[in-house]
Amino acid sequence: MVVNEVADKLSAWLEAKLKESGTKSFIVGLSGGVDSAVVAGLCQRVRPNDTYGVIMPCHSNPDDAKYGRMVAEAFNIPVKEVVLDEVFDALVARLTDEPYEKNKQNLAFANIKPRLRMTTLYFYASKYKGLVVGTGNKAEITVGFYTKYGDGGCDLLPIANLVKAQVYELARYLGVPQPIIDKKPSAGLWHGHDDEEEMGVTYRELDRYILTGEAEPRVKRIVDQLHRQSEHKRHMPPIPPEF
Repeated sequence: MVVNEVADKLSAWLEAKLKESGTKSFIVGLSGGVDSAVVAGLCQRVRPNDTYGVIMPCHSNPDDAKYGRMVAEAFNIPVKEVVLDEVFDALVARLTDEPYEKNKQNLAFANIKPRLRMTTLYFYASKYKGLVVGTGNKAEITVGFYTKYGDGGCDLLPIANLVKAQVYELARYLGVPQPIIDKKPSAGLWHGHDDEEEMGVTYRELDRYILTGEAEPRVKRIVDQLHRQSEHKRHMPPIPPEF
């Protein structure tokens, strides 16, 4: 990929989508990861004065917010920090008597976090007449590695055609801070969460399979199964035919 051409094309696409929508700003959740950093950098290129970052800790590793602020500073983006710990705790208490501390790696609990973040982002989108810009890349979308109506709930997905290695390439071109490029990929669903450990394959393996169709049998089996299981995430809810 010719990285400067990709950056220019994605910037032009974002500009066109903003004009089509009749809105005037971009809202980006800054997780502290490379994907959100790249999306923030692209949006800032297009709307330097109308791109807003939102940092949303929810029983999160404090480093996530630190890296999120690092991105905001690097791209000169105004940022809001909304701590969701108490909101999460109150909702969990209403939903169940089971303690969160014993269910940290239970996705029924963990997925509440990205859904609260989605709600927060859309509040600011309404406030600033903007679009929520999602951060999913092609690798994640292929295997459904995101939360339905959570981080999957957005208006635009500018890096959805880029595998993880291409996202890193674009990150270096845009000037994403090196500590963010170097950190281990994590959705931050719980402390110590590791993307590759949860998926069962590395991003290198996943990227290669997506781009070439070639992979070890173990990788093919895992990726194909994840793709089938997550098919519902890539479509609008089914509706019956008209009678």
